[in-house]
Amino acid sequence: MKASVGLPITIPLGSVLLSAKRVKYCYTISATVSESSQTMGSDEDTECLGILGVDPSLEPYKDHFRYRVKRYVDQAKLFEKHEGGLEEFAQGGYMKFGFNREEGSIVYREWAPAAQEAQLIGDFNGWDGSNHVMEKNQFGVWSIKIPDSGGNPAIPHNSRVKFRFKHGNGVWVDRLPAWIKYATVDPTKFGAPYDGVYWEPPPEQRYQFKHPRPPKPKAPRIYEAHVGMSSSEPRVNSYREFADDVLPQIKANNYNTVQLMAVMEHSYYASFGYHVTNFFAVSSRSGNPEDLKYLIDQAHRLGLRVLMDVVHSHASNNVTDGLNGFDVGQSSQESYFHSGDRGYHKQWDSSSSVLLSNIRWWLEEYRFDGFRFDGVTSMLYHHHGINTGFSGNYNEYFSEATDVDAVVYLMLANRLIHNLLPDAMMIAEDVSGMPGLCRPVSEGGVGFDYRLAMAIPDRWIDYLKNKKDEEWSMYEIMSSLTNRRYTEKCIAYAESHDQSIVGDKTIAFLLMDQEMYTGMSCLIEASPIVERGISLHKMIHSITMALGGEGYLNFMGNEFGHPEWIDFPREGNGWSYTMCRRQWNLRDTDHLRYKFLNAFNRAMNSSDEKFSFLSSSKQIVSSTNEEDKVIVFERGDLVFVFNFHPVNTYEGYKVGCDLPGKYRVALDSDALEFGGRGRVGHDVDHFTNPEGIPGVPETNFNNRPNSFKVLSPPHYPEESVSTSTGIADILDDEADGQAEDDRPELKQPARVKERASPSIENFSPKDMAMDSGPTNDVCNFELSVPLLSPMHFPLVRAYLFSM
Repeated sequence: MKASVGLPITIPLGSVLLSAKRVKYCYTISATVSESSQTMGSDEDTECLGILGVDPSLEPYKDHFRYRVKRYVDQAKLFEKHEGGLEEFAQGGYMKFGFNREEGSIVYREWAPAAQEAQLIGDFNGWDGSNHVMEKNQFGVWSIKIPDSGGNPAIPHNSRVKFRFKHGNGVWVDRLPAWIKYATVDPTKFGAPYDGVYWEPPPEQRYQFKHPRPPKPKAPRIYEAHVGMSSSEPRVNSYREFADDVLPQIKANNYNTVQLMAVMEHSYYASFGYHVTNFFAVSSRSGNPEDLKYLIDQAHRLGLRVLMDVVHSHASNNVTDGLNGFDVGQSSQESYFHSGDRGYHKQWDSSSSVLLSNIRWWLEEYRFDGFRFDGVTSMLYHHHGINTGFSGNYNEYFSEATDVDAVVYLMLANRLIHNLLPDAMMIAEDVSGMPGLCRPVSEGGVGFDYRLAMAIPDRWIDYLKNKKDEEWSMYEIMSSLTNRRYTEKCIAYAESHDQSIVGDKTIAFLLMDQEMYTGMSCLIEASPIVERGISLHKMIHSITMALGGEGYLNFMGNEFGHPEWIDFPREGNGWSYTMCRRQWNLRDTDHLRYKFLNAFNRAMNSSDEKFSFLSSSKQIVSSTNEEDKVIVFERGDLVFVFNFHPVNTYEGYKVGCDLPGKYRVALDSDALEFGGRGRVGHDVDHFTNPEGIPGVPETNFNNRPNSFKVLSPPHYPEESVSTSTGIADILDDEADGQAEDDRPELKQPARVKERASPSIENFSPKDMAMDSGPTNDVCNFELSVPLLSPMHFPLVRAYLFSM
């Protein structure tokens, strides 16, 4: 057995950030490194830093990029020398470790260099390992080969197994095999330890995939889902029930991608799946491995791609059930985790872990179409992003605080996945906005396809909790939505799954609070709070989708404004599942207003399916009018108009556009079918007028060569409140005369600290033009996104105009 096979999880890439001498750079690392890990180039490969050509302002950090690229190339060469390449190394892990079939026998291998003795125990030997003693090689790998008996495997399929080993102090302990593919627990016993399960079903019981992977969409419209809490009943839902009942709903709402949370086994259900105990095992709460394969195959049948929420930034500190149980005081070189603060994540109470073999396993065994990497910020920096702000200053990203080991791992992981599946989608959950994170490895980037635009939900939380409607800044909203590196794609989302957890509130709950219990019936007139809430819910989600990125994400239930919060079963709530489910009946009940939000969400996604605006390279904000509270922008061949004014209706409101001709409403949040008042005519032709001299922006209207006029109603019913009244005043007025306990609860926590997302510092005049007038003047902002494809659209109070 080769030495490198003994270290498949923690890759010892070094820990000291060295300075490298300056060299010239070119535009690609090399074809040999960027296209395949099977043949590596010379040391001159590290001189080719194409990322500096994309963003010249990174030039002062060339030494940093050269150093980490060299580390990446050197590591890839080691894989080539000792394992035959990166792909072979990643496959070799799960093909050699754990339980595998070899020559009519079951062979079990476990890396535990600190163990003094080891045995395999389980149901098959009555939990007595005296006859199944394992042998240790020079690399710390324990192994045992158990021949079949009578033509049958010595360990029956679906039987329990564990790894028993002796500490240096003479104490024997039982642990789950690190590479176990399935683990279960007795649900009737509180705090019971998990058991590893030998999972090797006979051919007739193995799920056979029937449907090919769907093609990669122009732009991802992602539905983030938690299988366990997807049932309408207060219980844990199954993979097969999710496939049969929930997937068709996702498809009906015109999403093209499903992102599954909590797939890896985790002993603590309330961790949302982020405290992983068994990296190769599916969560047994929702079924077995064959059930998960059924779910993914059914998604592919419906044309839905499936992403997995993968957790490689940390692991559960559960010693009994997880990898931490293998660390018994030995050095870092003989452990799965780094020692000290570098490996132990103080905030998550968990440990760092890198698993190249793991991501290949999920990609090939279960046919996932890509991954959303959790906690990337905590991997990129030695400080893990804890108590650290990011202003966009490049010094914050490229210094001794950068964990180059982790950066190199992520480069290898992205290279591996894209080599195995070129159409795979890799998404980084990174709050820091590190430049180059979503540029190809071939340029010296980290290699992700998309980054989550994590500052956007923070902006909406801040506004909804801390500002009256008339205090909303159109420029701030626009800036938050467009503040991204123009060569690196982002996934926009208006609210995160974290906002659904007990103690916080979703956008719908922030907007309508207790009114959601009594005011959502269509059989009664909507209160001002409900009408405002439904209107702003649609507008917030639609402008986030339209302007916030090159992809869009929605968490399960938020598409129809699911009320209340998520509260996982715990001692404090009597271990109840009542608040850990999705009440689909609210959406499906015809006399409830939830149906309007769901219908608008469906239409919003359908608009992108029809016009492909998310994948458009044309994104031009022509007006952010603070006095009118109106934002106007174009994307592709569409024009969007958003009227955020609470009460002002604008008749004949003039908006600029690029293309001349005739426009019609394509999407209108005020439409009756979406719970609006139907104030905008959909059969009206809007003809353009030329503005100024063609090709001379300063003579145009808002720097646009053409214009047309629209009717733009407010988000608040005009007769309900005067222009100067804010929503907080309305709530106070409605609360007058009520008992104190009956008043709507509007929590006012501290302001959320804004997360910065850096932009390239030196835009050309073509890429950015900003008026120098006062704040209330129209702001003309043009942003070119060269890596996207073209398109265009419109909105007024949330409608969208098409040619």
